[in-house]
Amino acid sequence: MTKQHGDNALYEKLSDVMVPGFEAEFDPDEADQAGSFTEDAMSEQDAADSSSDQ
Repeated sequence: MTKQHGDNALYEKLSDVMVPGFEAEFDPDEADQAGSFTEDAMSEQDAADSSSDQ
């Protein structure tokens, strides 16, 4: 599968997930490309630093 074909398939799946009740299946590489595993949570230290209890 070429990169362009893979990108097209990913875009189609991302479009499909907008359909209520439709369950699109993503392989691990597709999920990673879609940003499914991007960790953007606050760190424990950032949470502690933002507390007004200090």
